[in-house]
Amino acid sequence: MTAVVFASQSEAEPFLRSYQRGRFESLTEGEWRADDDIVACLTGMGKIKATLHVERMLQSTSVDRILHVGVCSSLSDEFEAGTPVAASHVMEGDRVELAAPAYPRMPLAVPFDSLEEAILVTQEHTVDGEDEQSYWQRIADISDMTGYAVAYVAATHGVPCHIIKVVTGTLNEDTDDFQKYLREAKEKAAEIAISAINKWREEDA
Repeated sequence: MTAVVFASQSEAEPFLRSYQRGRFESLTEGEWRADDDIVACLTGMGKIKATLHVERMLQSTSVDRILHVGVCSSLSDEFEAGTPVAASHVMEGDRVELAAPAYPRMPLAVPFDSLEEAILVTQEHTVDGEDEQSYWQRIADISDMTGYAVAYVAATHGVPCHIIKVVTGTLNEDTDDFQKYLREAKEKAAEIAISAINKWREEDA
């Protein structure tokens, strides 16, 4: 069984609306619900909520893998808005002293041949100034607010974690089309998640 984890109601909405004709559409923050194939989990934004609710979900359900799905910001212009990427590594980005980069970094399996791979950093603080942004650009490709927490909890339970994110734009760059890119990114993330679920369903049968 696959646990599909979303951070926000907004990110989850296209998936919840599309999967099995809206079977989980009433799911709200802090809840998870299962059918015969998946557990859908909505953690709420941020690392604390992600840690808490994924931990509780894994204590109460038995899953073979976690698929964390959502949107992200690109740290440079390498990935354009609308690009779906799979995280090959994820790192914690809030406890790092830039002068002494002793950060925990986790490799993740990428079972998605059609997706480009990227290094994900999870940060809740605002990246302030060109120096800090340049620092992260040198060691990571994309940024989000929950991925490391989900992967860390999965690892403590010995459950494989895969992360798919769709880029909404470049960090700290304003664009008039951001809301359009955001809507399209959420829809694309839902499509990729459903495709992965269908593939794993066939493999697990």
